[in-house]
Amino acid sequence: MSAPAPATPDLRAARRVVVKIGSALVVDEQTAAPREAWLAGVAADVAAMRARGTEVILVSSGAIALARRALGLTRRKLRLEEKQAAAAVGQIRLAGAWAAALSAVGLNAAQLLLTLEDSEDRRRYLNARATLGTLLALGCIPVINENDTVATTEIRFGDNDRLAARVAAMMEADALVLLSDIDGLYTADPRKDPAARHLPAVEHVTEEIMAMGGEPPPGYSSGGMRTKLIAARIATGAGCAMAIALGKQDRPLRAMEAGARCSWFLPEPAGRSARKRWIAGSLAPLGALVVDEGAARALARGSSLLPAGVRAVEGEFRRGDPVSVKDQAGHEVARGLSAYDAADALKIAGHRSEALEALLGWRGRDELIHRDDLVLL
Repeated sequence: MSAPAPATPDLRAARRVVVKIGSALVVDEQTAAPREAWLAGVAADVAAMRARGTEVILVSSGAIALARRALGLTRRKLRLEEKQAAAAVGQIRLAGAWAAALSAVGLNAAQLLLTLEDSEDRRRYLNARATLGTLLALGCIPVINENDTVATTEIRFGDNDRLAARVAAMMEADALVLLSDIDGLYTADPRKDPAARHLPAVEHVTEEIMAMGGEPPPGYSSGGMRTKLIAARIATGAGCAMAIALGKQDRPLRAMEAGARCSWFLPEPAGRSARKRWIAGSLAPLGALVVDEGAARALARGSSLLPAGVRAVEGEFRRGDPVSVKDQAGHEVARGLSAYDAADALKIAGHRSEALEALLGWRGRDELIHRDDLVLL
């Protein structure tokens, strides 16, 4: 007998919800204008959630799509500087569309533009979290987008699915909803495989689940199912449930609450502190420390990473930067904040803690990564 399907979360019970909305939902492809009636329906859903005490954060794409035609940028692929210019023009229109829709139901919209660096730098991460918390306490609806006007290929989130997951982790949301052009995850692409099965609940985002992600669909959107599965790993690892739901219908959040089909990804049971969530969710470790088998076992028992167990130092990083911890087979076993610059880490790697002062000429921490700054993966 097969095991019963796991129970799926109830969106109505969530205390705080992040909703991600892609360009194809926000922008009418024929007119390149905001889909005002659809936005009004989402705003009505948000107002209903706020009325019962649920805090809502929106992560909305659409800035570049709203400006392309007005600027004559009609080619499918744009240069980076053209995207940045379009974002500068379109972000005003996007913010205005959301402000109008939310104002019509008595809610104040607030605009935040974030880059990857805002979640990688600890101080900026805490500042963003404090701002969002204050806006929610004041009853506002934050509308977040990636800051495409200054982002480059090196620092971009790359898609708002992952941005939304980082925001959900940052704000300790109970649920993340990715509104999409499909009603959830299937075992294969249902457009190509008629035997593909819909998955109403996913307990763990395994490699098998990741393999079900496909290529990004054509159109305005930059994401695809694979980016949604990456977002699921980030969100569920932070203790946040995530849903992929059909967004094209009117009142999509109300439809979810009424039982519309979607795929829920269940939160991982092990909770993490806000600091640990930030470390674990880091998208761009700046280096790596390769450890021996004994050090890997010690980390699994909850120990700090000592220099003696480090066999190699990779990359360029500074004290406080996020780094990967890998075993000698190349598997990432942990992630943490380095207590030393890469150059100093290289000097002390393989040495016992009592030798560090003689090697460096000054007394630093005994640990290369303290257990409070370390998360097992």
